[in-house]
Formats: sequence, C-alpha cells, structure tokens
Amino acid sequence: MLIIGLTGGIGSGKSTVARYFAELGVPVIDADALARDIVAPGAEALRGIVEHFGPDMLKPDGTLDRARLRNIVFAQPEQRRTLENILHPRIYAEMRRRAAAIDAPYCVMVIPLLLETGQTGFVDRVLVVDAPEAVQRTRVHARDGLSPDEISAVMHSQVTRQTRLAAADDLISNDGGLDRLRQQTEALHQHYLRLVTATE
Repeated sequence: MLIIGLTGGIGSGKSTVARYFAELGVPVIDADALARDIVAPGAEALRGIVEHFGPDMLKPDGTLDRARLRNIVFAQPEQRRTLENILHPRIYAEMRRRAAAIDAPYCVMVIPLLLETGQTGFVDRVLVVDAPEAVQRTRVHARDGLSPDEISAVMHSQVTRQTRLAAADDLISNDGGLDRLRQQTEALHQHYLRLVTATE
C-alpha cells in the first residue's frame, strides 16, 4: 500500500484536503487526532506530561490544559522537544498499527510535523499543502483566535515554506477557492491510483 504523508504549515488547509481525500474513499489517518486520543485522562502519555510539566497541566476535570501547555512549549524550545519525545513515538506507533489494518491502494497520513520530526522515511510520498503566509495567518486567527505573536511562535517552530516546498513530491496550492482545492485533490487521487497500478 502506498503511504502519502500530507503536511503543510499551520492554516495551510491540510484538514480540508484530508476531508476531500476521505470523501473519495481514501483511508485517512490523522496524527493530530491521535495526539488528542493519547492524552485522554488515564492515558500513559498524559501521565508523562504531568510528571514532567506538573499537575497544573490538568484542568479540574482531569483533561489536558492544551492552551497552558502550548504557551510553555512555544516559549521554550527545550520544553517543546521534551513534549515531542513524550508524544511522537506513541503517535507514530499507533499510525503504523492502523495502517497495517488497512486494505486499500493507498492511504493518507496527515502529519503536520512530518518534516520537523525527520520522519519522511515513514511515508512513500510527501504531499505538501501550501498557502501564502498572509493567508495562513488570517485563517489561524479566524479559526483559533490566536494573537499575531502566538501565530508567529507556531510558524517559527515549523520549517520554512521554502524547505517544505523543496521536500514535496506532490503539491497542492491553496491560494484559490475550495473548488480549486477539491479539483487538485481529485487529480492527485487519480495520480496515486495510477502509481499503485504501475507498481503492481
């Protein structure tokens, strides 16, 4: 099975593209969704976070205070690396487990930090969803309500747009409307099916 690693900067439109692939019947495994699952109350990863960052990382209901943790890790790179060491091995292990159970020509793994974590060997092709920085900022502010400084901190923690484009095997440009985005996704879907057929 061909494994496509879908990545892109914050606010680039990864989730929308992933949804379009899913609507085409393509299995989609989302690293961010898994990251939420593995820090559910009682989970091993959540215990690791509390042991390192302290009990004030928990809300009164026992769930992770994501906003508090985000503020810490984006202000202190060494703390971000610690968090990644807690989460990433567990996320990738679960992605492998889920991929092994899939019977399909190809699947899409949505991995926002694919390049930052040096895991391109984990996938067969790197698909980058690209958008101009100004568009990213506008989308993230509207979606998450982050301040310009908070958005900058997230963007600076990611590889540059140029690095991302250089690593791409395939590219979707999200600088137009949703119809154009869907058309590009459908074209890549056909391309991937042809690739799988050619290697059989």
